[in-house]
Amino acid sequence: MSLYQKGVFVIKGLREFTKSGYQAASKSFVESDLNKDASGLVFMITGANSGIGKAAAIAIAKKGGEVHMVCRSLDRANKAKDEIIDESKNQNVHVHILDMSQSGEVYKFADSFSADHGKLNVLVNNAGCMVLERKLIGEVETNFATNTLGTYILTKQLTPLLLRSEQPRVITVSSGGMYIQKLNANDMQLSKLSPFDGEVSYAQQKRHQVILTEELAKQHPNIHFSSMHPGWADTPAVQNSMPDFHRRMQGKFRTPEEGADTIVWLALSEAALKQPTGSFFLDRRPQSLHLPLAWTRESKQDRAKFLKELDELAEKLKPK
Repeated sequence: MSLYQKGVFVIKGLREFTKSGYQAASKSFVESDLNKDASGLVFMITGANSGIGKAAAIAIAKKGGEVHMVCRSLDRANKAKDEIIDESKNQNVHVHILDMSQSGEVYKFADSFSADHGKLNVLVNNAGCMVLERKLIGEVETNFATNTLGTYILTKQLTPLLLRSEQPRVITVSSGGMYIQKLNANDMQLSKLSPFDGEVSYAQQKRHQVILTEELAKQHPNIHFSSMHPGWADTPAVQNSMPDFHRRMQGKFRTPEEGADTIVWLALSEAALKQPTGSFFLDRRPQSLHLPLAWTRESKQDRAKFLKELDELAEKLKPK
């Protein structure tokens, strides 16, 4: 990251990604957008036991939606489920245990869920990780396995189920960190990055997610795809993975509910469906995918190479 990129990113972040940025943007929100009865609609949210995933689950459950929480820890998921039910007064909340970094298990879960359920209206790809040291799961780096590969496989495998529903939606929670990363198509798992940097890895994968959202939107015009940036929200993930950043930004963080607002808007509102599929959102508005003069645009060839290699890796890891 150049000094220019860092400077522009910090200025943009302090102006738009903080609590004050949310407060300024929210003045233009249309309150009636979320006057929605979600009864009869089925929602899946990965990473729904804490942070913005949990906040989104509560908001959707309050609207009457059937919520399926996909989480890694049974104890944390069940505790969050009880809290979601208690706050929303909606008993139709369900827990599924899945480690998104385990590609074979993601395939099995998606196939099992599809066999057991008649429809899925909205998929929210929220689960993510930032492991600061390079760790491998088989031949796949852990951050990449969770943030890019797991998200891709789950979305791809659930697409037929989504297409059974009227106006299905897929929402992927990316990050503003993607603004400082250009797609590295020649080393998509950053195996040559030395020393390994978990924050760079995470930001690169958030760029992956935005690209995948655009490409899947082209492939499946009957599904409304979107990616979004929740802003800088005070969540356990930020506290644990970025303690220095968390300490410096005290007083400026959004609440998890503020971070989740655009997820809920994208999942429920008719206004969201009027926006172009494949767009990237912050505070209910489509955003540019690149900072000015930051040189982060990939070539068509690099994008095609990334997509081809990702799909080949996903197929290779598919259970026989």
